[in-house]
Amino acid sequence: MMKKFPPIEKILEAYTAIVDGHVKLENDQALVTSSNEAKTYTVTFHDNTYTSNDNASYWQGYLGYPGIAVLMLQGKLPYDKELAQQFAGVDWNKINQEYKRNYAQAADAVMTAKGIDKKKAETELHYVYDALKQLPIIVKRGSVRPPKAN
Repeated sequence: MMKKFPPIEKILEAYTAIVDGHVKLENDQALVTSSNEAKTYTVTFHDNTYTSNDNASYWQGYLGYPGIAVLMLQGKLPYDKELAQQFAGVDWNKINQEYKRNYAQAADAVMTAKGIDKKKAETELHYVYDALKQLPIIVKRGSVRPPKAN
């Protein structure tokens, strides 16, 4: 089981990765390209064990947005296509740097700029987050270090 959980706002980054076509699922792995297309992460999965070489999974020990996106595409986590579509084209790398990794402020700024119904979005985020906490999966650090930007 997961012991550490990501900031809830990472779900929004997973939405962007999916709607922007940055997740390529293969047999037992997925390649997930960052929102600014500078890095590609590898998420592997077998049974209920997931590994990833994104920074969060590798350094912080919690499943980062690449793994969350994979779980959504596998149908293991809820995925609201309509809400996700509203986060298309967001450069989360840039926004997160701008807000000094304060993910709540970054998400709030994106929702304000895009005119997204924050209450509806937050309700859905909590629904997905609660489902993530209930998943009987094991998250391990990938054996490959996170990639450097292109």
